[in-house]
Amino acid sequence: MVTGSTPPREAQPPRWPSSIVTTLGAVAGFCAYFCMYAFRKPIAAAEFADVRAGILGIDYKTLAIIAQVAGYAASKLIGVRVIAEAGRRGRGKAILALIGLSWIALILFAIVPTPWNAWIMILNGLPLGMIWGLVFSYLEGRRNSELLGAILCASFILSSGVVKTVATLLMAAGVGEFWMPAATGLLFFPLLFGSVWVLERLPPPNAEDERERTPRVPMDGADRRAFLREHGLALVLLVAGYVLLTAIRDFRDNFAAELWAGLGYSHVAAVFSASEIPVAAIALGGLGALMLIRDNMRALLVMHGVVIAGAVLLGLSTLAFQAGAIGPISWMILTGAGLYLSYTPFNAMLFDRMIAAIGKAGNAGFLIYIADASGYCGSVALLLYRSVAEPGMRWLPFFTGCCYATAIVVGVLTLASAFYFHHRGRRMVALAV
Repeated sequence: MVTGSTPPREAQPPRWPSSIVTTLGAVAGFCAYFCMYAFRKPIAAAEFADVRAGILGIDYKTLAIIAQVAGYAASKLIGVRVIAEAGRRGRGKAILALIGLSWIALILFAIVPTPWNAWIMILNGLPLGMIWGLVFSYLEGRRNSELLGAILCASFILSSGVVKTVATLLMAAGVGEFWMPAATGLLFFPLLFGSVWVLERLPPPNAEDERERTPRVPMDGADRRAFLREHGLALVLLVAGYVLLTAIRDFRDNFAAELWAGLGYSHVAAVFSASEIPVAAIALGGLGALMLIRDNMRALLVMHGVVIAGAVLLGLSTLAFQAGAIGPISWMILTGAGLYLSYTPFNAMLFDRMIAAIGKAGNAGFLIYIADASGYCGSVALLLYRSVAEPGMRWLPFFTGCCYATAIVVGVLTLASAFYFHHRGRRMVALAV
């Protein structure tokens, strides 16, 4: 008789080489979020010029975009709590279910008569706001999170242009403007399923990742309140600038067809993708290089510098275009590069490094969703302002004015935030001595 037998050891997950984790995580994260845009952005490729119906003086397309962004903003508000408290279980199923619901809304958009179908876009945007936090949760807290985050962010830079190109080609092939969004999304389902399958099989951050970047754990209400009490000032400065960046980036994205038409490139499908590829390359190269900085506080301050540099590029390129020094394509590329250099860090690496620099366990998703919820509320406000206060202003003059205002305000607020963290970093060093 055998006594005191030792129970079998629980099987441990295999330890994957870091290069394999990085490659699979980068590709799968990029593809998953790329596919999400196929359910959100096709509507931006349509002009709905023959649809005269509107409400309260707001034209039909603007009304549909406002409804979609309002749903997206509401999703971000819900995500402040949901993403902060989410664990690892069920993320893949949640991604597929949410995107599936948004696709059903696109089918309803094609069936319900105008102008009432514009309000269906609320149901399209509402599930999609959660996708970023769910996808990024697979990638945050790793030693190479800057690279993974930069590649993930490149997905929404490239995907918007590619999706609008696909949508334009579908309309040229005879698909109607109202069925085109659902048809575009349908094409991307296979890639979505495959990328989520890979993400689900990624191992969590290992011990070395946690030592360097702080463990990533759910944050309950008390944790979130404590963080805001201690770092609320810096967060307000950063988020206020991000509101402007989100509003103008979303405006440029949603009304790209109108902006290109004003520049003399009406119904040119290739221009959507061609103008965004250089933008993605600039943003990816500049932000991915930040993974070489191992000190978290130094990296956080450098990211502030990147945000300021993007704001300067946005303002100076607009000035050069109006002075006739550069052409319209160069201007759209440079404004895109400036916007995304400033905008992209907020979606991944800036808050990931902030958590690591502060040195307290938590997750970046909470901070990302505070910024996003505020940003998309700002996007709705900008659309309403243009429709109600400046209804007769042409698209290009309105956009250029927003470029100047955003460049100045973002530069000032980000500089103030950099001083805050510089002072905090010096104080942490002094306390450690």
